[in-house]
Amino acid sequence: MDIDEFWLFLQRSRKVTSNPDERLRWLSLHLAQRPPAKIADFQILLNQVRRRSDTYDMWEAADLIFGNCSTDGFWYFQAWLIGLGHDTFELAVTDPDNLAEVPEVQRLAERPMREWADDGWPEWEALSYVAAGAYEEVTGEEDGVYDAMEERGHTNQSNPEPTGLSWRLRDSEAVAQRLPRLSRVFQRDEL
Repeated sequence: MDIDEFWLFLQRSRKVTSNPDERLRWLSLHLAQRPPAKIADFQILLNQVRRRSDTYDMWEAADLIFGNCSTDGFWYFQAWLIGLGHDTFELAVTDPDNLAEVPEVQRLAERPMREWADDGWPEWEALSYVAAGAYEEVTGEEDGVYDAMEERGHTNQSNPEPTGLSWRLRDSEAVAQRLPRLSRVFQRDEL
């Protein structure tokens, strides 16, 4: 599996359904129809793509959207962002302030967080484990995908340190300067 196939695979799952649980079932079913090496490719590519969004600027964008975003929440947010597809992902990693243009983000801003639907919540933790489940189904090896990755020189990191300049989270003036459009979309009395 190459990067284009990775994105196409995610896009196909999204065309089938927008529900995250149903997408996971689709991804799991279709990954399990591939050879183990291709399943490991999917996990490797997911990690590589995710790493591009693992920046302090993106974390601040997630923090602004959530009102407060933990390290785990940021990790799950990155998977959700990947699940939105290649074009949206590229728009966001180019400049996290571009998230203000994303329809899914705009819909979140239209209502209080307590009214966000479970399937519309901006996190998708389970995407991180879909390849491991499919690999185990095909080979019978629990955590075998991670062994296969290591054999190919890749480790499976969870919650690595973000890249870029670490700047003070929760400083409303700094946030408004760095993420002006997103700050307007998610206006809060106090950050």
